[in-house]
Amino acid sequence: MTQGMPYAEVIGDPIAHSKSPAIHNFWLQKLGIEAEYRKTHVTADGLSAYFLERRADPDWLGCNVTIPHKIAVMDYTDDPGGVRSRIGAMNTIASETGGPLIGTNTDAGGFLQPLIARKFRPAHALLVGSGGAARAILFALTTFGVPAITIMARNADKAQALLDGAGVAGNVIGMEDRLPPVDLLVNSTSLGMDGQPALAPDLAPLPASALVYDIVYAPLETPLLTAADARGLSIVDGLEMLIGQAALAFDIFFDAAAPREHDAELRALLTA
Repeated sequence: MTQGMPYAEVIGDPIAHSKSPAIHNFWLQKLGIEAEYRKTHVTADGLSAYFLERRADPDWLGCNVTIPHKIAVMDYTDDPGGVRSRIGAMNTIASETGGPLIGTNTDAGGFLQPLIARKFRPAHALLVGSGGAARAILFALTTFGVPAITIMARNADKAQALLDGAGVAGNVIGMEDRLPPVDLLVNSTSLGMDGQPALAPDLAPLPASALVYDIVYAPLETPLLTAADARGLSIVDGLEMLIGQAALAFDIFFDAAAPREHDAELRALLTA
């Protein structure tokens, strides 16, 4: 990092796999903005010390937050947008010079962008997972007007609490249960990520018009997407949501719109 240069970063545990620095630094270079974006490994035990140190740094613009800190970071931020009650997880924290840390969530908006671009409005969505990303995606699905939502999770009580908290009269199924005939399947877990077990449900119950959306991006083609593609189903990979949410965060950190006209070049860079 260059001394005295404004910077933002992404924090998580693990963090080595993150493509966020490549995305933000690509946009900064395209726009000629003198700033940097990096990634920093922060453990759960190190969150308090991390924020104490960063708040004393005048060059720090804020951070994105990934697994497993999206819920824990709410203890360190102000919440003027009501993200705590509406979503229950934060993935973007902005540093106001001399003021509070402002927490928000760009995952929800980033998640919806590929669905809006495809003019795809599901009637029944199955959401796999009940963690921080699932909270944002559930919020996105409800605001998008999806009438029926099922959560597949290891912990049924946690999943039901997620539905109850969102005011959704949905269903909960276990990880080994047969899939319902949904037209949207979303994986919000780390299953399928490099080093993690695969998410490999039997996709036979899904109709031919179904779309399978995996937010994992390392690898880009997960076992779930490979299986969906083999069945001829439409797929959305994790880079689409990653780039979408990053664009919203970029505007917050650097006070400039991300140059999305370069998306094809950016995807080529990220998949090289």
